[in-house]
Amino acid sequence: MKATIKDVAKLAGVSFKTVSRVINREPSVGQELQDKVWAAVKELNYQPNLGARLMRGAASSIGFIYDNPNSNYVIEMQKGILQACREEGYELVIHPCDAKAPDILDELNEMLDRSRVGGLVLTPPLSETPEMIEALKQKKVRFVRILSGQHAPDKLSPCVFIDDRTAGFDITQYLIDLGHTRIAFLGGDMEHASSGERLEGYKDALKKNNLPIDEALILPGEYAFESGIERSKKLLAQDARPSAIFACNDEIAAGTLFAARILGVSVPQELSIVGFEDSPFSRQAWPKLTTAQQPNNTIAQTAAKLLINDIRAARESSGEPAAQGFYPKLVVRDSSCPAANK
Repeated sequence: MKATIKDVAKLAGVSFKTVSRVINREPSVGQELQDKVWAAVKELNYQPNLGARLMRGAASSIGFIYDNPNSNYVIEMQKGILQACREEGYELVIHPCDAKAPDILDELNEMLDRSRVGGLVLTPPLSETPEMIEALKQKKVRFVRILSGQHAPDKLSPCVFIDDRTAGFDITQYLIDLGHTRIAFLGGDMEHASSGERLEGYKDALKKNNLPIDEALILPGEYAFESGIERSKKLLAQDARPSAIFACNDEIAAGTLFAARILGVSVPQELSIVGFEDSPFSRQAWPKLTTAQQPNNTIAQTAAKLLINDIRAARESSGEPAAQGFYPKLVVRDSSCPAANK
């Protein structure tokens, strides 16, 4: 016969309400009682009834909402969120969307009504869109935002922020220290705040070292391999071409590397290339790409746990939402070296 929650309670020597609180991972139960309950759950092979959980109105799933062309980023995010969900006893609903669609808010409302998730993990550009945040607050939907910045921008929700500006500064300063003075910047999609933050870090480093900000070396574009190829060809066709390129992500940097090969420009002897993110692109390229390590799996796992904790705590609107920062670190590989004239 299938074990029930009362069987677990009897074996653990606790009330069935305590078992329920432990299984729902409420923070009010002490570690000793938790250990007893989980030991009984394992011995009896008890399977919680998620359907009953939904009937009681308790959340049993969270949603991951994204609009991002970078498949590596999306996969790492999914892995991190799934890991947190499995540890915390939640299911994951994944919903890709077009953040620019005129009916995006209606689409998300339909998804929320259909799936009955307890909250949402939002990634850029959705997490950085004021209209989206306001709509979710009006609907009283809990959410956590992953976004670019040096601190949490407000107290509207739990937040995970990535300090892209400091990382952009560190990358540029590293290239300057190698003797490079003509350093190009290849941006990403401007609706993502990360592109603007990395650009500001790049400019900060140039200013600190009294180097001119040459707009001809700053090319906006997309977070895509093809965009890296196209813009790098333009840069490398200049009479006074750059000796180093800071690409806003590893896909762009891989495109830059490809363009250099086509044009017969040796990397890193004639051109140093630095990417951002430490994705498989950076490790599979030849030469391997110098980059800034952004731990997307850990970032996603952290965000999911902040959201689940917020759902369980049923935080009052006046409470202080949790926030955690991440600081991408430079990883030096083979695609960069001292400038030829140093």
